[in-house]
Amino acid sequence: MLAKRIIPCLDIKDGQTVKGTNFVNLRHAGDPVELARVYSEQGADELVFLDITASFEGRKTFTELVKRIAANISIPFTVGGGIHELSDVDRLLHAGADKISINSSAIKRPELIDEIAAHFGSQVCVVAIDARCDEKGVWQCFLNGGRVPVDKELFGWAHEAQERGAGEILFTSMNHDGVKTGFANEALARLVTACAIPVIASGGAGAKEHFLDVFTQGKADAALAASVFHFGEIQIPELKSYLCAHGIPMRIM
Repeated sequence: MLAKRIIPCLDIKDGQTVKGTNFVNLRHAGDPVELARVYSEQGADELVFLDITASFEGRKTFTELVKRIAANISIPFTVGGGIHELSDVDRLLHAGADKISINSSAIKRPELIDEIAAHFGSQVCVVAIDARCDEKGVWQCFLNGGRVPVDKELFGWAHEAQERGAGEILFTSMNHDGVKTGFANEALARLVTACAIPVIASGGAGAKEHFLDVFTQGKADAALAASVFHFGEIQIPELKSYLCAHGIPMRIM
């Protein structure tokens, strides 16, 4: 059985790590290069960096930051934010990223998935999906960091992304994001069953038990979290030991 992955996520704004609740109220959470180095040393399996800066200047800063991060860690890392065309992917891969995460740009122009997969390989292309479950139980997708609803539904869009060549799906439940009451395990289990590619769960981590649940009930291949790691609420070595003790296959340093 493949080892499950623990993935800290760093949201980057103007070169600094920030973290919010339900996609708003951002607060500073530390220097991204230092956090990346610590996570790499602690035994994180991968890292994700999402650039939430809108400006062109911010993009250039982010590319330089990617180079600095790559020089300080020894684990795979994924970058996302502001990726609209193949030249963006090329620039970030050359800066040292291993994988690219696309979200809004893929919804607006789904062919981008095909293009990235064809030019760089499916293993490079992670399609991130932000979705919220409404009162009818429909998981609606959103653009622009969860601000703009679109006429796509989680399961249908994930299937299309997979068919177009995505190598992984990163699903964030907006209902659960930052609330720390556990992941969207029911939706995750359905998504994992429907997909032939790995699914990374995001949104809701608040305790070690939530990670156990996301792997047993949610069937996720990997679990992503931010603030519980950034603010030291959960230490990665202890988390991995706990999961191992409960029968979850883990890569232990």
